[in-house]
Amino acid sequence: MTPPPPPFRFARGKDDVAFDPALGDEELVAARAALSQGRWTEVRALLARTGEDWDARGHRLVVLGEGRSSAAWAEEWRLAEPESVDAAALGASAAVFRAIAGRQSPESARAACVRAADRTPRDPTPWLFLLVLARRTGTDDEQVRAFDQVRGRHLGHHHAHHLMAQCLSERQMTNGDDPFHEVYEFAEWAAGEAGRGSPLTALPLVALVERYRVLAGTGAMPPDPSRLPYWTSPRARTSVRAAFDWFLDWDGRPYPRLAVDLNYLAFGKYHAGETVEAAALFNRIGHQATRVPWSYHDRDPKKVFRAARRHALGLGS
Repeated sequence: MTPPPPPFRFARGKDDVAFDPALGDEELVAARAALSQGRWTEVRALLARTGEDWDARGHRLVVLGEGRSSAAWAEEWRLAEPESVDAAALGASAAVFRAIAGRQSPESARAACVRAADRTPRDPTPWLFLLVLARRTGTDDEQVRAFDQVRGRHLGHHHAHHLMAQCLSERQMTNGDDPFHEVYEFAEWAAGEAGRGSPLTALPLVALVERYRVLAGTGAMPPDPSRLPYWTSPRARTSVRAAFDWFLDWDGRPYPRLAVDLNYLAFGKYHAGETVEAAALFNRIGHQATRVPWSYHDRDPKKVFRAARRHALGLGS
């Protein structure tokens, strides 16, 4: 069983909820700051150290690609080192986020990803970018194809499974709860395939939260998730329990998107009314809050996260 972390302590006068997508990766934070100033050589060194840790490579390139100036510096890098597959990958990531923001066509972003994929056939990362793009601009078939390509290269790719759960949850709008929706089948299958001890054990809980987001968006669920029977249904109880059991059995080895799983789990435990376990999770999260899922549905994530944390820790509402 993972030993409990030290109690979380509030820092007076400081913003303790930063929602930094780097998720505590200090090397990534430093490289991102350097890239924003045009120093792409530090990104080159970071990606060389990352090697074929595909989860870390995907996480780092996604975060780096989100920067507003990343596309320009990636192009400068590409011109300086035309053979660099990392420069091509960074350019593809940046193109995807530009396309999502409406600053570039999806077609040109897709082409950049395909070029990057052709240069590194074993790397799932360009296909991860295509899945990010397909979720926003593509068809159901494009989403499935990109996911299959990622999974074929890295069976347990964390980010890709989360993205596919989000894609599936957005299909088949209904007027109420739908316990047999395909996202639940997908999540249970993926968790079973991954096996005990894998972070993907938490995927059924992710599916539950993502489907709530969609149902709340259509008006089939209230926009405030508090005190809904949805979180105490048999499916919810099973999903939350399995995810928390994974947390208790977790061997303590960090992975790039650990904070994402912990925030989903704290969200699920809190809304299921299990505040003691939620308090332990808030302690473990510390400063690494994530915007999702606390922003669901269209709520202020800082306000929601802080209120839930204070209540779970017995500090008032």
